[in-house]
Amino acid sequence: MHAITIPEPGGPEALVWAEVPDPVPGDGEVLVEVAAAGVNRADVMQRQGFYDPPPGASPYPGLECSGRIAALGPGVSGWAVGDEVCALLAGGGYAEKVCVPAGQLLPVPAGMDLVHAAALPEVTCTVWSNVFMIAHLAPGETLLVHGGGSGIGTMAVQLAKAAGARVAVTAGGPEKLERCRELGADILIDYREQDFVEELHKVTGGVGADVILDIVGAKYLARNVDVLAVNGRLTIIGLQGGRRAELDLGALLMKRAAVMGTSLRARPLAEKATIVAAVREHVWPLIAAGRVRPVVDRTMPLRDAAGAHQVLEESAHIGKVLLTV
Repeated sequence: MHAITIPEPGGPEALVWAEVPDPVPGDGEVLVEVAAAGVNRADVMQRQGFYDPPPGASPYPGLECSGRIAALGPGVSGWAVGDEVCALLAGGGYAEKVCVPAGQLLPVPAGMDLVHAAALPEVTCTVWSNVFMIAHLAPGETLLVHGGGSGIGTMAVQLAKAAGARVAVTAGGPEKLERCRELGADILIDYREQDFVEELHKVTGGVGADVILDIVGAKYLARNVDVLAVNGRLTIIGLQGGRRAELDLGALLMKRAAVMGTSLRARPLAEKATIVAAVREHVWPLIAAGRVRPVVDRTMPLRDAAGAHQVLEESAHIGKVLLTV
């Protein structure tokens, strides 16, 4: 088969289309012929040499894909050759074929085409696990989403609104904010022009956000704690603004608040399977009903993975960028 490889870390040009050995499914795995793969910030970090795959994972980038099952490994039940699926991966999505643990497979939602289904696994699993399984967002609470125009952001807005929450977003520029508004966001903050702490305190009468989903990290840590409501929960899922920052524990104690950092890629298979099962139970019916949908900015050929990475690094997209085989 062919796959996008990374012989040496570097810029987008480090991504090389190459012929590689076909994967063979092991116990509890299925072989998927890839139709499309989602592009994520983690892929960019892997290409740069900052985010190696976990032990045993495919060395090729790609944390989600859609396609058709081509073969079943030993011990797999409930799936058949030819089934159309999408999958959460620890790596390997930028390829013509990939092996997937059966617990990380999802059926393509009713009414959705196979290619667009590749935009779902990473964002739905990330949002559902962090906002609902960890932070326990409740109806009537306020969720602040940083990077509202991203793939994760656009999904978080929709799922939070479907759950009866009020949603605030930060995003860069009026176009991205308008798209967030169309998806249901109630409070729109342009981080280039406005201070999100000041704006959110103004709108909420000083109460702040009950839950914050943060992709920035260190740069926003103190301000995130400042804008948390009493009993608030901050979930940090990205480090685009750095790894290290000072935390005022007194402010955290006064608010009886929690700060949680999570990642998805390196979780044990059983934990990933639990998250995927929860997504299938709670999110898939919303997609089938048309209440939630993936936002796809563009599709590009898999061979042009370098171009897709440039789009992400320039933040020139709204929602997901997909690579098609």
